[in-house]
Amino acid sequence: LPSYKGHTIITTDGTTLLGADDKAGLTEIMVAMNYLIHNPQIKHGKIRVAFTPDEEIGRGPAHFDVEAFGASCAYTMDGGPLGGLEYESFNAAGAKLTFNGTNTHPGTAKNKMRNATKLAMEFNGHLPVEEAPEYTEGYEGFYHLLSLNGDVEQSKAYYIIRDFDRENFEVRKHNVENIVKQMQEKYGQNAVVLEMNDQYYNMLEKIEPVREIVDIAYEAMKSLNIEPNIHPIRGGTDGSQLSYMGLPTPNIFTGGENYHGKFEYVSVDTMEKAVQVIVEIARRFEEQA
Repeated sequence: LPSYKGHTIITTDGTTLLGADDKAGLTEIMVAMNYLIHNPQIKHGKIRVAFTPDEEIGRGPAHFDVEAFGASCAYTMDGGPLGGLEYESFNAAGAKLTFNGTNTHPGTAKNKMRNATKLAMEFNGHLPVEEAPEYTEGYEGFYHLLSLNGDVEQSKAYYIIRDFDRENFEVRKHNVENIVKQMQEKYGQNAVVLEMNDQYYNMLEKIEPVREIVDIAYEAMKSLNIEPNIHPIRGGTDGSQLSYMGLPTPNIFTGGENYHGKFEYVSVDTMEKAVQVIVEIARRFEEQA
């Protein structure tokens, strides 16, 4: 926050999320389009704009028609601080585990009761403690327990699994499957039920062959005296899925900080810079056509 001294900051009263992720991106796109409309001297090609719901739960592109969109590449405005330019994302999977126990009166429970919540705790205990979000950074992957709800009879745990390396990603999923198998052998097949599915993949694989779209964004920032900060996304954007749907889509900063928390805020000054980047990218595509 001290680095934003002198900036105009948008925040909440601290009791709820601001939602800059991704109201900021939506705002920047609309302001940039309005600017281009009212400044016809800035030459540009055909520009397509889309907004997707449910990005935060990984379903943004679920019904996105890439062919109808009619673009050869795209950019998501879904990044953070000034200069962010990202084209590497996690490989991602989600896992839902249902633990089934046997309830009975605790006074006569010996050799009868099986506590489903304790089964969930046992499962979590098999995962590497240090491979969690709170202990990892950079290119390190993790297992993340999103929620755990239940009682003696039944408990449900929801995990997300993340890794930049595809091989390590598969190893993580196999590890979950192996823990489940061991617990099923110990407690019975129905004691633990696993539902696991892939959510998105590292978009680097699809963007590297068209690296020029990253270079254009990079040079656009440099021309505006913005220092590009290229780093992996420790998360995902719609671009992660869109890139695998045939629409390579790097990610650009929006100016937000502390996303997904009550201390979220966004710099209006940085948002204005993001608008300038969008306009400059459009101009450069036309110039290099």
